[in-house]
Amino acid sequence: MGNRADECGTDVEIYCKPLTDTIHADTPSDAPEQLLDLLDQLGLKREEVRTAGPVYIWHEVPGHLDADEQKRLASRAIPNLLVAGYKVSCTPDAFDEAAYQQAVVEIHSRRARPTATRPAPATPSSRPEPSRHTP
Repeated sequence: MGNRADECGTDVEIYCKPLTDTIHADTPSDAPEQLLDLLDQLGLKREEVRTAGPVYIWHEVPGHLDADEQKRLASRAIPNLLVAGYKVSCTPDAFDEAAYQQAVVEIHSRRARPTATRPAPATPSSRPEPSRHTP
């Protein structure tokens, strides 16, 4: 069983599996559980084959989606993976530019929203000195 992520030196390789219409997301053999969990959270389905030797793990876009929806899901996952610090490669036949760009916009929007924080209580050194007026 080949693993494109191991072969290419990436964290995630997204591609259409030859002779099928399935979009795969391969991760390295020693991929951290954090990466595998992120792919799960992004809507990809974890698959696994256990052998007497290694355990093979990969992700697929759910097969019940039509071809365009599969591309959109895979493409929307890429910006999230990049923001998390992973090196990602995607073949053109599994990529949807509009879906990718929309995911980028959504990530930027989430980051731009101010969070509700309470100001720190004033300390004697942080209070401004009263201005002194001379008559």
